[in-house]
Amino acid sequence: MKKMLFIATMLFLSISNAQAQVAYERAKFFDNFYIGAEVGLTNRFHNKISFPLKPVAGLKLGKDFTPIFGANLSGTVDIGTHGFYVDWPGKIYMNSKTFVKLLSFGLNGTVNLTNLFSEYRPDRTFELGLEAGLATATVLGDEVLISYNNYGDNTELTSKLGMTFAWNLGELKAWQIYLEPAMGWNLTHGPGDAVKFNGATSQIKLLLGIKYKFMTSNGTHNFKVYNIGDMNNELNELRAQLAAKPKEVVKEVEKEVVREVVKEVPANCESMVFVTFEQAKSYLTQESKNVLDAIKVGAHVQVVGTASPEGTKRFNDKIAQKRADVVAKYLKDRGVIVDKASGKGVTGVTSNRLAVVIAK
Repeated sequence: MKKMLFIATMLFLSISNAQAQVAYERAKFFDNFYIGAEVGLTNRFHNKISFPLKPVAGLKLGKDFTPIFGANLSGTVDIGTHGFYVDWPGKIYMNSKTFVKLLSFGLNGTVNLTNLFSEYRPDRTFELGLEAGLATATVLGDEVLISYNNYGDNTELTSKLGMTFAWNLGELKAWQIYLEPAMGWNLTHGPGDAVKFNGATSQIKLLLGIKYKFMTSNGTHNFKVYNIGDMNNELNELRAQLAAKPKEVVKEVEKEVVREVVKEVPANCESMVFVTFEQAKSYLTQESKNVLDAIKVGAHVQVVGTASPEGTKRFNDKIAQKRADVVAKYLKDRGVIVDKASGKGVTGVTSNRLAVVIAK
């Protein structure tokens, strides 16, 4: 028992570690849907009567909720002109008079084993998965067998368990072909049931399918993934650069802000003071107040507030103006003359959560 618990714990840890350095962009409701079609052969899992094999075809509509778990709705038809083997005295085959012999509708859950045990990559070509579900199956034809004492009730509840060997194709990996060997079971068979599946109550299937993954809101046909480890390394590198050359880095940022945000104001970099804010906030920190205290009493200034591009335009314009106003009020209370305080919102690509004070 202890050994089994140890193995289960190590398995869980290996899965967690494989996914620990990866983050996914949040998907919208209509993201990661797919449509597919499949064809194949099916027969009873029976050691005495193996032929004839029954052709089968189907359609699927599915959605991947995460790179690991998903679900799909499926509809399949068993076709051909031969009969089903039945275990009923005096009746060896069900003689269907229709081209379609079995009509089935089901709900399946899917598990991507490759993504479960290794780090998800949207550019991966081969994937291994599992698919299992329940379906209702309706037998068509042979009214005598179906109606006789209800032994041949033509509506059944069936189950399925299969393994998918999938290949993602195309430059954008929008197409996928898969080979799926599967087993099926009739869960509600009766004494003389037409879909007993035999051997016992089981079928074996081999399906070849193709599916198309619709484009998502992130512009791809898959989940958008971010490598947390790489992002942390990049962030740490930037922090190291900032610590090593703070004056040079700040100077470059100031130049960009001047060019993009306040280029219409006749002032140079030497006459400007920059106040930073937290995301979606407009209050002054003590550090910001210390920076503003360096502006001489009686000086004439203009204040320009800016915002970062995360929010909506309406919100960014509003927060930019509030930042300009809070800086202007603090300066006025100190005796500094504020000629103008305006919020620019998001201007260009370099503006950030700032208030720029331009002294004349």
